[in-house]
Order: sequence, then C-alpha cells, then structure tokens
Amino acid sequence: AARDLYKYRHQYPQNFKDLRYQNDLCNLRFYKNKIPFKPDGVYIEEVLNKWKGDYEKLEHNHTYIQWLFPLREQGLNFYAKELTTYEIEEFKKTKEAIRRFLLAYKMMLEFFGIKLIDKTGNVARAANWQERFQHLNESQHNYLRITRILKSLGELGYESFKSPLVKFILHEALVEDTIPNIKQSALEYFVYTIRDRRERRKLLRFAQQHYTPSEHFIWGPPRKQKSEGSKANKKPASPVSIPNSHISKHKKPKEPKNTSASGSSAGKINEERKVEFTKNGEENDQDEQEVNCDAVRQNSSEKNNDTDTSQLSKSEEIHDNSDRKEDASYSKKDDENLNNDLLTLNKGSQRCYYIYSVILLNINDLRRSFVY
Repeated sequence: AARDLYKYRHQYPQNFKDLRYQNDLCNLRFYKNKIPFKPDGVYIEEVLNKWKGDYEKLEHNHTYIQWLFPLREQGLNFYAKELTTYEIEEFKKTKEAIRRFLLAYKMMLEFFGIKLIDKTGNVARAANWQERFQHLNESQHNYLRITRILKSLGELGYESFKSPLVKFILHEALVEDTIPNIKQSALEYFVYTIRDRRERRKLLRFAQQHYTPSEHFIWGPPRKQKSEGSKANKKPASPVSIPNSHISKHKKPKEPKNTSASGSSAGKINEERKVEFTKNGEENDQDEQEVNCDAVRQNSSEKNNDTDTSQLSKSEEIHDNSDRKEDASYSKKDDENLNNDLLTLNKGSQRCYYIYSVILLNINDLRRSFVY
C-alpha cells in the first residue's frame, strides 16, 4: 500500500506504461453520457438522478465506484478502464464531464454524511450525519472507496479538495470521536494521497496533537524514528563528503557498474563507500531521499572511478594468482572425486546385476513349480 501511494504521489514514475489511446476515452465518454458503465449498463445521468439518496444501492453495488472515480490503475471492476494522461487532459477541458464529476463527488459525500460547502473544497456535517457516521464507522469497506475518491480528485484537477476532506475526517475521528474506527485508515492511507508534502505534515501534526494515547502515535517509519533519536549522539562527519547527497535508508543503493573484470574487489570498495555515505547522508524526507538516490549513485560512481583503477589493478593481480592456485587444486580434487564416483557406480551396477539375476532364478523356479 505504501509503495502504491508513493507511485501515485509521484505520477507513477517507475515502469508505468501510459497507453494514450488504447482505452478509447471510455471514462470521458461515460461522463459525457454517451456510454453506460459496465456491467450494469447504467448511464451517468441515471446514477446522479436516481441513485442519489438510495443508500442501499450505493452500499451494496460495487461496480459503479470505479467508473465514477477513475484512476491510472486497475480496480476490482475489470470492465472499467484505466485513465491515461491524454484522457486526463481531455477530461479537464470538458466542462460537461467536470460538472458531472463534482455532482458524483457530492453524492458520495452525502452518502458518508458530509456536504460540500464551497468551491474551495471545504466540507461540513450533512443533515443526516449521525445516521451516516454510525454506518461509516461500521462499514470499513467504504474506507477503500474514500481512498479511491481522494486519488481521483487529484488526477482530475481537484488536488486542493483533498486536504479539507482528510482534516475533517481526522477531526471527527480524533476530536469528536464520532467515527473512531476510521482513524487508522485516515493516518495510513488518506493523508498519504496528498501530493503536497507540507500539507501532509500539517495533517500529521494535527493528528499528533489530538491522538490518544499520545505515546501510541507513530510519526514515521521505525528506522527514521531511530535515526532521528540518535541525531544528537552523532559523530562529526568523515572526510568523504558528497554535495547535495540524499541517500534513502529504506532503499539499498545499487552498486555502480565498473568496466574492469574484478567483481569482488569492486564490491568491497563499494560497500565501504556505502557505509561512509550512509553515515554522512542528511536525514531528509522519505520522498526526497528516494527521488535523489539515483543521482547520488551516478555522481559518486563518476567521481570515484579514477581513484579506484590503481587499487582494482592490484587486486586483479592478487585475485588472478589466487584463482590459478585454486583452479590447480580444484582440478586435482575433481579428478579424485571423479574416480571415486566411477568406482561407486561400478559397484552399484554389479550389485544391481546380481539382484536382477537372483530375481530371474526365483521366477524360473516358480514357473517349474507351477508346471509340475
């Protein structure tokens, strides 16, 4: 889940194939009321007019949510197509689609007991909030729907709507205690759908102030907490320094590729450098660390390639001599092992032949007894 949210916040950077025209703009055509959503065969206008207020249908139908709030990733409804960057651009230009998208957002907010109060995305309790909050507190599968709605808001141009909704949910869960069961999903999923790091920090600080018991509040990953705790006891930096270096502690940096034939010596040198770099690396936010990790590896490999050549050449000579000795010793051992294996095979074949001959004799005796 954390990896999925990270990819979403960074516009799906790694191994993401954007098929611009393959889905034939199905999501946009659905919101233009030209095609129904599958497999139910219902048009968007019917959903907005007849399904609004029908909480039983909205609760028990699980195929409409992927069409109302499309994403650039596959959902549970395989009839729903993934968004593409081209479709997102066209969607934002289509006023008819944007108008219906906001109506769908309001319909789902009302289903949760919330109402949209202005054009900036601020929300408040709806008239039926008590009944709907009780239902939301008990139906935890709706938390997945909220996560999807938040992601879709960010994809279709309403990133600013996400922070007010998440803060409202945190306030109701932590301060008012009206939906306490949602607080873990809010802290682990809803907050991390927000792409702006400053907004995420504001929400986490708000949650930390109101979380009870306060000692159970987890601010960040355990490794980051330990490293921040040991900041005061840190030793001064070693002579090796890299400008603007941000090395992630959650991802092991890849070893730089060398063109020389020595693999083991280069691995040892790289490991020593990794230890020095991790000691000297500044502890920044996790997103900045992961994004800048590749640039640091490239800079460090380019700077240290010249200084390593002499050490690598010496180590190559040493390893070549040792490899020759080992090859000679291994060849002798291999010959001895091969002879031993042949002897054991001969003995085994002789035993098998003896057993086979005994079985044949017994069979012949049995035949004679039956004949007589």
